[in-house]
Amino acid sequence: MQQQTDVVSDRTALRRRIGRAAGVLLVTLSLGATEARADAVETAGSVLAILLPAGAATGALVAHDHQGLGQLAKAYASAMAVVYVLKPLVDRTRPDGGSQSFPSGHSASAFAGAAFVQMRYGWRLGVPAYLAASFVGYSRVEAKRHYTSDVVAGAAIGIAANLVFTRPRQHVSVTLDGGRGHVGSSISVTW
Repeated sequence: MQQQTDVVSDRTALRRRIGRAAGVLLVTLSLGATEARADAVETAGSVLAILLPAGAATGALVAHDHQGLGQLAKAYASAMAVVYVLKPLVDRTRPDGGSQSFPSGHSASAFAGAAFVQMRYGWRLGVPAYLAASFVGYSRVEAKRHYTSDVVAGAAIGIAANLVFTRPRQHVSVTLDGGRGHVGSSISVTW
């Protein structure tokens, strides 16, 4: 009888140990997945911080909007100049222990690109651009590279620079039409 009790106790102890080991394994795997996810989010945010202004510039070039390209260049250069003057002046410690957290350069870059697209070409293109820029801000906080206030300040700088330099594109074209027995012109306005 004592042997049966010992066997049952041993099985119960073994089940508990296996359960604990499985729990530790699951926690370890989920932490690894969380770290991998955080790395992927940070990388995606860093790529978007470059792609948003680069995409805005490419779009302006494709649309033959040289005036808009100049406006983007002024807004972007101004935003980044403000960021890189403020960083050493404020010298806020990052959540991960690094320096110069305030303001977020990634957010300023992304929002400078998004704000240009919205202000120059309208909300139809601006909404997805702002959503992508918001993801950049989220990625910086998620990766513990910035505080939320750093991201908000960077976004405000990127948007403010465009408020100064960017104007809506005028979509007016004048066409002259001449043919056999007639001459005329037409004005086309689209928005």
